[in-house]
Amino acid sequence: MTRPTLRSIAAAALLCTGLGGCGAPGGLGPDEVAPPVSSQPQPKPLWPSWTESPSSGGTAVAGRVPPPRPLDDAPAVGPEGIEKVDVMTVVRADKAMKRFSEGKQIQSPGKAGLRPARYADLTGDGHHELIVAADTQTGRSVLSVYTAADGKIVPILFTSGRRLSAETVGTDLLVRTTDEDGSAHDIRYHWDGQRMSVLSDEHKFGNAISAPSSGTCPAPLPAGSEAPAPANRGGR
Repeated sequence: MTRPTLRSIAAAALLCTGLGGCGAPGGLGPDEVAPPVSSQPQPKPLWPSWTESPSSGGTAVAGRVPPPRPLDDAPAVGPEGIEKVDVMTVVRADKAMKRFSEGKQIQSPGKAGLRPARYADLTGDGHHELIVAADTQTGRSVLSVYTAADGKIVPILFTSGRRLSAETVGTDLLVRTTDEDGSAHDIRYHWDGQRMSVLSDEHKFGNAISAPSSGTCPAPLPAGSEAPAPANRGGR
């Protein structure tokens, strides 16, 4: 039996070091520290009360729309950002939201009116977008998102639905709606350089026996266009 020499032991040690350490789990040496695990963005509700309430009102209307155009009668956005622009002036300048400027502002679900404005960076440029939502007496809700471009206010998303709630997931916007039969839509929007476009659309079916009609998910409305008034169906 050949006894190991000092030279062979040293060579084996050098080989072991070059391979990243011997016997260390995961390829880490005895003095190495595992790199930190990056955390994933968690959903952050924009209106927590509406997220938790079953009576918050509002079917999802979403999809691709033509390139948005700035609002004609909206105020200019200065260096201080869109947060300093009067929200009601923006709502009145948007044909899709104008009729909600005549109602009252609400602080909790269960009533018709305009919810408190929210701000979040949805385009990833470090600046906030303006997010506005309103609840109607018919149980539907509408939501619009506005960004600032060259000092002008541009509507980049318009959607509506029942029991509408919204969350930010990183720079994405997650809009949840629930129909009367219990079916739900979870639609995640992502900035595509022009607008908030649909990144994912999850439909959870409820207890309805009949198949969904063609009106379950209406055709998308362009941002900045006027929303049709909900049909009166006996206080639906």
